[in-house]
Amino acid sequence: MTLWLFPGQPLKREAALPKDDDFRDIDRLCRECCGYDLVNHRALSGCLVSHHTMLQLYGVAMSLYRARRLRRDGERPDLIAEHSLGIYAALSVSGSIAEGDALALAGRIGTCMAAMGDRQSYALGCAVGIRRQALESAVGGSGAYLANYNTSSHFLLAGTASAVETALAACQEAGAFSVSQFPCEAPLHTPLMAELSGQLAAIVADCRFEEPLVPLVEHIGQTRLTASAIPSFVVNELLQPVYWEQTWRHLRTAGCTRFCEVGSGQALTKFNRWIDAEAAA
Repeated sequence: MTLWLFPGQPLKREAALPKDDDFRDIDRLCRECCGYDLVNHRALSGCLVSHHTMLQLYGVAMSLYRARRLRRDGERPDLIAEHSLGIYAALSVSGSIAEGDALALAGRIGTCMAAMGDRQSYALGCAVGIRRQALESAVGGSGAYLANYNTSSHFLLAGTASAVETALAACQEAGAFSVSQFPCEAPLHTPLMAELSGQLAAIVADCRFEEPLVPLVEHIGQTRLTASAIPSFVVNELLQPVYWEQTWRHLRTAGCTRFCEVGSGQALTKFNRWIDAEAAA
């Protein structure tokens, strides 16, 4: 069974960009649907697209582009899975929404989330080399939240910048061999996002979702999304953690033997190798 995986927001752009017709067409869609200049990585004049939103749009655009190229090469997925903000491209490639609608949705949600950063300083924290129980104990009481359970010893935290700094210090004291902190505009995958629930639901309500033509597995409960379930998932996934290790084990059990990461970078591929190596040990 062939699986296509759609990663979330990359931390940076790739050094070299494609120059073929498919890339130019995706760039056109970015400009028309969300005011983002993909080639030059900037907002078009008059468009309020923040730095982090541009990175989110870049990630969606590259996933859509790479899906096009795979299809031109005769590749087709039997199953699709998504990680975090990879949901937008995954919905399009599954056949639920058009490419332009996926970009527009990502842009509107990104802009909504960016407003949180105008009121408070938020951060993401990465902790590596610490087990879940020790991590949860270290983070407890810090005010930060566990946002991504990527592997048994690779986690992302989110919250206010001061809370994440406190939590990472506790993680390092508890045995994490690597910790790092990055600024962000919104504490994704935490209950702090609840203040935007109404606005996010209104944005999603403007979209019409069709039944996915390719089964799409979500990263919280590992269910296959239906058209009726998609709107609530697109909102709720921003308030709840990403359970990637659990999702990858589920996909393996479902019979996925061949997979392709469809997007910028190889983060999910590295996580999957890590998880598979532990299972084989």
